[in-house]
Amino acid sequence: MSELTSRDIAHIFEALRKGLVPERGIDAFAVGIEPRRAEIHRQLDLAKDGEGTIKFLRGGYGCGKTFTARLALLDAQEKNFVTSFVVVSDNDLHFHRFDDVYRKVMSELGTASCPRGALGDILDRWIGNVEEALIGGGEDPDADGFDAKVRKRIEADLESATRGAVSEDFIRVVQTIFDLKQQGDATEAGALVSWLCGSSNVSAAAKKLAGIKGDIGSTDALKYLRGVLEIVKAAGYKGMVIVIDEAETILRMRKDSRHKSLNGIRQIADDSGSYHGLLWLFTGTPDFFDSRHGVAGLAPLHDRIRFMKQGNRASLRQAQLELVPFDAERLQAVALRLRELFPAKDRSRLEREVSDAFIDRLVAEVTAGFKGDVGVVPRQFLRELVNVMDLVEEQADYAPMKEYGFKMPSPPTLRAEEQHALSGDALAAADLDDDGLIPKEDAW
Repeated sequence: MSELTSRDIAHIFEALRKGLVPERGIDAFAVGIEPRRAEIHRQLDLAKDGEGTIKFLRGGYGCGKTFTARLALLDAQEKNFVTSFVVVSDNDLHFHRFDDVYRKVMSELGTASCPRGALGDILDRWIGNVEEALIGGGEDPDADGFDAKVRKRIEADLESATRGAVSEDFIRVVQTIFDLKQQGDATEAGALVSWLCGSSNVSAAAKKLAGIKGDIGSTDALKYLRGVLEIVKAAGYKGMVIVIDEAETILRMRKDSRHKSLNGIRQIADDSGSYHGLLWLFTGTPDFFDSRHGVAGLAPLHDRIRFMKQGNRASLRQAQLELVPFDAERLQAVALRLRELFPAKDRSRLEREVSDAFIDRLVAEVTAGFKGDVGVVPRQFLRELVNVMDLVEEQADYAPMKEYGFKMPSPPTLRAEEQHALSGDALAAADLDDDGLIPKEDAW
């Protein structure tokens, strides 16, 4: 477990107060997922050894898909991977447009030292390695032709690493970024880094410097991703991990967008092995994977990643990694970890008022309030627990065992998916009057 700073602890509790999964520090209260975490570590080892791989986290609402995915990224960064966390949305991310996906992946690109927007830093590290390699080969860094040799080496290394798959525009932009930084023009260099990240808001003047026009299109985005992946590895990182969270959002898209998005996932799955050092990690509900409006409606994808189970037994190593719902014991264990982490001024009072007995009763009450379906409880339970600890911290006369009342939040505080989970109904997909089967043609 990584050592937490006071800032990390403040971040954890601030996120939990809002019903969100913290972006860091979550390994401090990750309990009950050790076998699944070990399987993700196995996938990271495969990527570190040069394999391209893909994994799908499968679980109902409240099973901890986002939590597990965030934990996977923290583990990946600790193992020196570059990471990106992307949430599927029909507002600012149309998954059937891979230029949209590429842009989001690049904007969320992070390392242990640079949480977001890390491409510029990664480029600097790689170009520094290129310069060191030339110097190590006997080149004089002060000679007039040294920069020209760096530009030539950039082109040769990219073409060699990608086996010619990277576009000339990609190479030219990277070379121009190097030139501009050598000239001390950080502004224009930054603009071209933004263009390389998929931005459509780069001035024509900046593009002209690199001899490019327009923006990165959907058909070229995968090639650009391949180029970035090779730069990541050449910069000294083990590889890259990309999380695509809440894939079930695709079910709520219009039929044409849904079909194209599923075809996009099929193409990623088909091509994943050729992206050496890259792990794709998708999260989705059983309805997304099993319904004919989702993965099951696209036979080539379903056949490749279908979930297999014998009774209550499912291999962790198959394409879909099943996450199990919380139970009362796991809720209690998480609560005890969070009580230990809570930054209390009076530790003894916190442990006396938010006692093991209080936590046990809160778990039982919350579980009963959700009709015994513990799987949708965690978000609400943790908000309740943190609120109680906040009140103990803020008000000296507050005694939760006497005053809490054990009244669950009213139904309007639940998210739509939690309401559906409680009622036993699956979230409706868009255009359910169609047959749901996905055309076989490549949408990109």
